[in-house]
Amino acid sequence: QVQLVESGGGLVQAGGSLRLSCAASGSIFSINAMGWYRQAPGKQRELVARITSGGSTNYADSVKGRFTISRDNAKNTVYLQMNSLKPEDTAVYYCNADVVVTTLHQYYDYDAWGQGTQVTVSS
Repeated sequence: QVQLVESGGGLVQAGGSLRLSCAASGSIFSINAMGWYRQAPGKQRELVARITSGGSTNYADSVKGRFTISRDNAKNTVYLQMNSLKPEDTAVYYCNADVVVTTLHQYYDYDAWGQGTQVTVSS
């Protein structure tokens, strides 16, 4: 009922930049918080950044000052601008959205996840 499609991952040298995008579609009434998580090999998935519908943000300490999360509510899209990338940023990045889904005049919360996009930073 809700799909999140990510794009923008790839291979970049240390110090470089990438911009991730994630577009939500489906039976969406509204979207509360949206965020990005990442999972490196052998590690647990961790929060990178999150943004509320009102624009409040929070970041992992490891990315503060380098990454910026933003969203376009009209397009149901969230972005992650990643600057000054480091090899330790290498991971699969997942988009997440707290969606209010509507179907047949009923509404319920749905925790949606994207399929993940690989970000690789070479030293």
